[in-house]
Amino acid sequence: MQLEPGRTLTARGLLFDMDGTLVDSGPVVERVWSAWAIEQGLDVAGLLPVAHGRRAIETIMMFAQHVRDPEAEARKLEDAERLDIEGLKPIEGALALIASLPADRWALVTSADESLARTRLAACGLPVPDVMVTAESVERGKPAPDPYLLGARGLGFDASDCIVFEDADAGLASGHAAKAQVIAVASLQSPEALDRKKELWVPDLSRLRVRLVDGLLHLTIEG
Repeated sequence: MQLEPGRTLTARGLLFDMDGTLVDSGPVVERVWSAWAIEQGLDVAGLLPVAHGRRAIETIMMFAQHVRDPEAEARKLEDAERLDIEGLKPIEGALALIASLPADRWALVTSADESLARTRLAACGLPVPDVMVTAESVERGKPAPDPYLLGARGLGFDASDCIVFEDADAGLASGHAAKAQVIAVASLQSPEALDRKKELWVPDLSRLRVRLVDGLLHLTIEG
């Protein structure tokens, strides 16, 4: 269901995925992972939807059990993504929304490693937050709840007191498993698909407004 104008959600903190949520990195992800899948003799169409939103190491272990050193292979893929910044741009509304937030009320929770996250944030003119959960931060990545539980803890809150912004199925599942409120950004999935999954969604971040009132963030969407 699309978040309708006039509806207000309240939370103590906001937790943002990066790719597809703050940063439009779709072309880069598809270029790098498609090339790797072809090199490994894997089905590109089957791999890409699963790779979105997951740590590289977990996607490799799901699809390429024949790889002798999954960690080294993950580093190779992350290096390739880090070197490819062509076409990177912020999701519409991301710059203004992040600029409006108190620094101690938002965190980045991404399946990318820290170096890649910093590269993409910089390429899009987005700030590096004080609290950043990356691939190295957890033993279990999305769809496990661990990344969002850790992100909320870094802000000093329970995940149930936070709103998660996500785009991919793995991240949406992670946010729900952490018992957070979850808003999907319809960058990777169609509104129709999100409706079928009964996700609350927005087309992008451009109409979202946040006010801090008596210690609570009040999130609304303009009409």
